[in-house]
Amino acid sequence: MTGKESPQGIRPYRKAGAVIVAASTCWGIGVSFVGMVHATRDPAARLAMLQDSRGPWILGQFLAAAGTMAVPVGFVRFAQAVRSGPTKTLATGAAAALVAGAPLFVVALADRAADLEKFAYRRGASWPFLTYSGLHVGALAALGAGLLLSPLKPWSGLTAASSAPLFGAILAGTKDIPPFVFYLVEGAIGAQLMRYEEVSPAAPAPHENAAKENAAQESP
Repeated sequence: MTGKESPQGIRPYRKAGAVIVAASTCWGIGVSFVGMVHATRDPAARLAMLQDSRGPWILGQFLAAAGTMAVPVGFVRFAQAVRSGPTKTLATGAAAALVAGAPLFVVALADRAADLEKFAYRRGASWPFLTYSGLHVGALAALGAGLLLSPLKPWSGLTAASSAPLFGAILAGTKDIPPFVFYLVEGAIGAQLMRYEEVSPAAPAPHENAAKENAAQESP
C-alpha cells in the first residue's frame, strides 16, 4: 500500500439507506401521476381531473402505498445495524413509529383509489391521516436526536431534528400537511446513510504497512 492509498472503509448503512431512497422515490413517483389534483381547491375540478386520469391515479396510489410501507423497512434495517447505545434506542423508536403509522396511510391511499368522489370532496374520517402524520413527526424527532449522537455528519441529524417541530406546528395549526415533506427529509437521510463510511479497525494504516515491510527486509 502506498502513502497515497487510504485504509479500506466499510459502509454499514448502505443497504438501509438504499431502501429508504428507493422507497421515497417510489412514493414520489406515485403521487406525481396526477400531481395537480392535490393543489386544486375546487372539489368538482378535482373530481373531473381524477375521472379523466382514473388509470394513472389508481396506479399512482399503489406505488405510493408501496413506498409508504417500504420506507419503515429501511429505518428498521438502520436501527438493526446501529451498535448498542442511545442512537440505537432512538433509531428503534423512530422505526417503530414509522411501522405503526404506515398502514394507516396505506388504507387512506386504497380509499383514494377506490372512491374518487370521496377523495375529491375530502369526505371520510381524518384521524388515520392525522395519526400517521403525528407518528411521522415523532419519528423524525427521535431519528434526528439519534443521528446527532452518532458519528454521521451533523446535517442529517439537524435536518431531521429541526424539521420535526416545524412539521408538528403545521400539523397542529392546519390539521393537514403534505406528506412529501416527510419523504424529502427521509430520502435525504437515506442518501447520507448510503454514503457514510467507517474505517475498518482491522485495516492497517499506511505507515504501519511500511514499517512491517522495512522490518521484513532488514531481518536476516
